[in-house]
Amino acid sequence: MTSWKKWRLRMLQILYDYFWWERLWLPVNLTWADLEDRDGRIYAKASDLYITLPLALLFLIIRYFFEIYVATPLAALLNVKEKTRLRASPNPTLENFYCTSGKHPKQAEVELLSRKSGLSSRQVERWFRRRRNQDRPSLLKKFREASWRFTFYLIAFIAGMAVIVDKPWFYDMKEVWKGYPIQSTIPSQYWYYMIELSFYWSLLFSIASDVKRKDFKEQVIHHVATIILISFSWCANYIRAGTLIMALHDSSDYLLESAKMFNYAGWKNTCNTIFIVFAIVFIITRLVILPFWILHCTIVYPLQLYPAFFGYYFFNSMMGVLQVLHIFWAYLILRMALKFVTGKLVEDERSDREETESSEGDEAITSGGMKNHHLANGHPILNNNHRKND
Repeated sequence: MTSWKKWRLRMLQILYDYFWWERLWLPVNLTWADLEDRDGRIYAKASDLYITLPLALLFLIIRYFFEIYVATPLAALLNVKEKTRLRASPNPTLENFYCTSGKHPKQAEVELLSRKSGLSSRQVERWFRRRRNQDRPSLLKKFREASWRFTFYLIAFIAGMAVIVDKPWFYDMKEVWKGYPIQSTIPSQYWYYMIELSFYWSLLFSIASDVKRKDFKEQVIHHVATIILISFSWCANYIRAGTLIMALHDSSDYLLESAKMFNYAGWKNTCNTIFIVFAIVFIITRLVILPFWILHCTIVYPLQLYPAFFGYYFFNSMMGVLQVLHIFWAYLILRMALKFVTGKLVEDERSDREETESSEGDEAITSGGMKNHHLANGHPILNNNHRKND
């Protein structure tokens, strides 16, 4: 073995040792040896997380077949209607600009393209509107995505409650830290963690192909923070707190996705009712229970048992990131709900709605032959996802 390879292996070993240094993950005077399996008691291990990547791929496969054989027939049953979009006519000059320079040309660029293509400025603007609409996700795609998330979040919430409802720390937060970190795990906790983490990996893998929204960056930050938080809490044996946090998040997510499904189906009264329930549950769980019960539990109670260490600061910092995102989304929800209640029909600030051509005298036609406007096929405040998603 060359000296270069030896040096590289040595550096990797040093980095590995520093990464798994007990003082980063565990309170003072405790080591990884204290968390080795013994006497029939099983403890969380970092190696357990390897299974989440193949499970994430399995989720993507299950989602593919779910959307084809479950979500699509359900969409037909609920009479989810697609628009017949007016397509942009083939034009190499405009297509090249659209693909290389931008989807929203400035006025000077419109005039230049008008001269190059032989079309009027209004025809160029109309071509770009139609071309942008072609790239926007279809109503069926949105319905499929909402159906998949609704199904998972509902099952996850029910499973999560089954995992924690009979545990003493569900009723007494101080029980979360009783005996920490020498707290063994049980199979239900293991699978709850692995499935939740795998699902968020699958969301991160598919985010580029999913319906893209204006809060795309916040969604990426949320998914990454959630993956890090779940992974860290498993390795540091913050499992009791972790199960409470995951169940709390799942409690409102399935309501939002179901509201979106009815929104796409045109069931506005049902959609409105579910959205109001979602908003109430979201505010109570994310802005009341999470900061004043859960965060109080993870910030205050541990200091009564041991001095703060790196893992303590890291875990609560990641929780702080999620809480900031919750406040951001709660602001959007309350803002939209207020305008909705006062009768002001507005678009979701995060939505990328389809553009109409009514100003040009064109009509976008729905599959039923009805004229369309900017609120057709949907509730104005549910065109997007407020996930802690979440």
